[in-house]
Amino acid sequence: MGKTIKISKGLDIKLKGTANEELVNAEFSKTYAIKPTDFEGLTPKILIKPGAEVKSGTILFFDKYNPKIQFSSPVSGKITSIDRGELRKVLQITIEADNETKYEEFKKFDLKSLKREEVIEQLLNSGTWPFIRQRPYAIIANPETTPKSIFISGFDNAPLAPNYDFIIKNDLKNFQNGITVLSKLTDGKIYLNINNQTESTYSSITGVEKNIFIGKHPSSTIGTQINHISPINKGEFVWYVNPQDVIIVGKLFSEGKFDASKIIAITGSQIEKPKYLKTVIGAELKSLLNSNNVKSNSRYISGNVLTGTKINKTSHIGFYHSQITIIPEGNYYEFIGWAMPRLNKYSASKTFFSWLTPNKEYILDTNTNGGQRAFVMSEEYNKVVPINILPVELLKACIAEDIDKMEQLGIYEVAEEDLALCEFICTSKIDVQEIIRKGINLMIKELG
Repeated sequence: MGKTIKISKGLDIKLKGTANEELVNAEFSKTYAIKPTDFEGLTPKILIKPGAEVKSGTILFFDKYNPKIQFSSPVSGKITSIDRGELRKVLQITIEADNETKYEEFKKFDLKSLKREEVIEQLLNSGTWPFIRQRPYAIIANPETTPKSIFISGFDNAPLAPNYDFIIKNDLKNFQNGITVLSKLTDGKIYLNINNQTESTYSSITGVEKNIFIGKHPSSTIGTQINHISPINKGEFVWYVNPQDVIIVGKLFSEGKFDASKIIAITGSQIEKPKYLKTVIGAELKSLLNSNNVKSNSRYISGNVLTGTKINKTSHIGFYHSQITIIPEGNYYEFIGWAMPRLNKYSASKTFFSWLTPNKEYILDTNTNGGQRAFVMSEEYNKVVPINILPVELLKACIAEDIDKMEQLGIYEVAEEDLALCEFICTSKIDVQEIIRKGINLMIKELG
């Protein structure tokens, strides 16, 4: 066992609508989609045309600037459309699924005798390499580099986040296989970071250093964990993988097929029966909701309320998401709402009396309760960022496009999710995550 790390800074936002630990198979989705927009920094080159027949694992497109990185279909079926936006930007490739999935055949391996080159080749050829991401920058890992370590966050404490203890416990064999495969990619350690609730679930997993994180969100984010265990210096790389994606990697090498099955938590106060559904990456949202009643005037989010993406009922779930959140739409104006003393109004500070009931669950909508204004200089960001940086100063450096300052202030340490709480509590309503991503993209452009 590694370290026990206590996180004192952060914020747990307690919302109504946690998924009941009940797993059912989702209804069959007629279409599935892969969205190049889910992958930061990607310029896709399409390899297929509408009408083409594909299998699960068939390559659909690759990265123009790194052709080795390929992306495959999660299901078998027929390509129905390639949707484009402004300047012919590829937004989505849609597949009409077969009733029974057919798989491309990949090599099965004796995991004990695997070599690094074999692992990289199989992951690239099957289109499963994009499951491996890197810090700095929170982009798809570069197979030409060697990471100093690999991180797996075995829990998630974002609002209404799925319980990985419930998700992983029935497929620990393939999770262990995935760990064995990933261990071939680094000369350093694989860090499996857990909390008290998941400690027993991962007790049988070997080949990793387990660290226990105790504290509020964002203790489950990769940036926080890297900062407290193995901080990144300039020129270093750390790779990270989601627990469910570790299982997909394990199955690829032990069974010789790309099985894109995934368990999704359907959450939020606007849904009648929050629960877990077994589906496939890229499923259409309405296939996940057909057996559930959703209240009117709802916001659909692929992901959690802090970092997720707004979608509609006919959209498809994001590539990296294990959660759908449905909350009320905040399309109203509340006159002097901040001045009314209330017990049922949530506040991250002590503006309302909600601080007297810290364990109460709330129904929050999308209303920002104000508009953007100049930075209010206070210490509020520092209260929710457990990484050793100066968040306001870093954001200003990103806005000014001052690369030297961005480096000095910790741009290599963070991604959007690490500062998402800053955006939630921000008095000035600053688009913190957008600013950080623009700063990261500038670093990639200028320094590579």
